Amino acid sequence: MVSFRLAYIFSYNLFQFCGHTWILANTMARFLTFGQDALADTFYSVGFVMSLCQLLSILELFHIADGIEKARLLPRFVQVMEKNLLLTMVIMLEEIQSKPVVCAQFFLWNILDLLRYPHELLCVMDTPSTAMLWTRYTLWIPLYILSVATEGVTIYQALPYVEPTAPAHLGLPVILVLYLPVLGLGASVTVWQLLKERQHHLEKWTKKMKKN
Repeated sequence: MVSFRLAYIFSYNLFQFCGHTWILANTMARFLTFGQDALADTFYSVGFVMSLCQLLSILELFHIADGIEKARLLPRFVQVMEKNLLLTMVIMLEEIQSKPVVCAQFFLWNILDLLRYPHELLCVMDTPSTAMLWTRYTLWIPLYILSVATEGVTIYQALPYVEPTAPAHLGLPVILVLYLPVLGLGASVTVWQLLKERQHHLEKWTKKMKKN
């Protein structure tokens, strides 16, 4: 059972790492080839893989609840839900899929996940790296704040494309406007939790290094 759980969590993190690596490589290659013209169709080229990775990230909540992954549930819940909610909005509103801010959002999401999943893989193999540990719990936090700010810009730019008189979109502009302060509050709580998590892991690593 233990071997199966380890194999599962390793396979999951490896899949996420490979998926986000492909997205980032595809985005960078298209930008280097087509320049700014590539920004307009970033969603069409990597949207499916990004949607699949973000949908599967819901499993991480069960990983933490089941004890497979050692992490705080609240910040992970906020991160997973805010990404999936924003991605759902982008899928629903085709008009904003070609916006440069969507490309920037995908880029930041990929950088964040490429900082996290390699560290998780090393932890599963019980060979954590000091550099990866510091990067995961230090550089990740300001990048997350920048990502949340970009999410707010994406929502703001989506407001003109939501038709309030359409039955399917009734009340959606109000919901999006109300979601902005909720997004900021959730991000503040997440950063606070991440800072505590960073302190815990760095102190734990320091004690381990002193013993060795």
